[in-house]
Amino acid sequence: MAPTIAKPLLSDLVAQTGQVPLSHVRPVGDRPDLANVDTESGAGIPLIDLKKLNGPDRRRVVEAIGKACESDGFFMVTNHGIPTEVVQGMLRVAREFFHLPESERMKCYSDDPKKAIRLSTSFNVRTEKVSNWRDFLRLHCYPIESFIDQWPSNPPSFRQVVGTYSKEARALALRLLEAISESLGLERSHMVTAMGRQAQHMAVNYYPPCPQPELTYGLPGHKDPNAITLLLQDGVSGLQVQRNGRWVAVNPVPNALVINIGDQLQALSNDRYKSVLHRVIVNSESERISVPTFYCPSPDAVISPAGGLVDDGHPLAYRPFTYQEYYDEFWNMGLQSASCLDRFRPG
Repeated sequence: MAPTIAKPLLSDLVAQTGQVPLSHVRPVGDRPDLANVDTESGAGIPLIDLKKLNGPDRRRVVEAIGKACESDGFFMVTNHGIPTEVVQGMLRVAREFFHLPESERMKCYSDDPKKAIRLSTSFNVRTEKVSNWRDFLRLHCYPIESFIDQWPSNPPSFRQVVGTYSKEARALALRLLEAISESLGLERSHMVTAMGRQAQHMAVNYYPPCPQPELTYGLPGHKDPNAITLLLQDGVSGLQVQRNGRWVAVNPVPNALVINIGDQLQALSNDRYKSVLHRVIVNSESERISVPTFYCPSPDAVISPAGGLVDDGHPLAYRPFTYQEYYDEFWNMGLQSASCLDRFRPG
């Protein structure tokens, strides 16, 4: 009998074994508990129509965004301005990429988390003890001309389609950051300016069907390290958000994107807005594609709350730090339930 050949990518390993490898099985006390999740339609996150963001009702939309950032840390947006054909194209080339032959996909493979463009699996295979049920393609996207030539050239339309989507996602991120600034009583440009030269990257996530989804995670509970995340997902459920100690399923809504606050906006808002725990579960029937766009400060940006957000009732929550300083700490900690923001509390 021929020896089993180790497969670096989960999707190829599953095709070979047809079961959950021990490397992906969570300890008994650290499993999803899928029966204890709020799944009712009314239990989800706020749904905000952005159609009136650029009109006389802007104030009402800004207030709704602020309320969602304060109470949930997550919300969905419709009429977000990214054309339907651009969204569908992004999902199409993502699926096409992960359906390429193994030899073609592996041209992009690396386990080095510092590489700007790489295909890998789980989260950080160099440091984690239990692997996650996910393969992903990580792409830096801004400034796009610095990175696009390093992106995969197969499928043939990949660079053009993903480039168009990433530009549209950046424009939406900037609009949302302006609205978030206004909702805090700050100048519209405040958050964008506070992020310095800015950076943007995305993870094209592929979650294969899982024979025993109760044993593992697509991604365990974590908070995002960046400023704001824009999530495009196909029609398959998987995202869950923690609210009042319980997990709430965020079921996909057609033509909507999921938006969440990351740790940098929590710091910049002086804890007025919260970066919250979220996780990804998997299922036994369907593959799932998701594309989070992470909008970030530049590495040298100094993260510090606006003076107007610090007063007797809201003392300074964090000492000033650079995004690079934070990000190094985040990668050293790995995906943990505790936010590494706590490392930057004063005193």
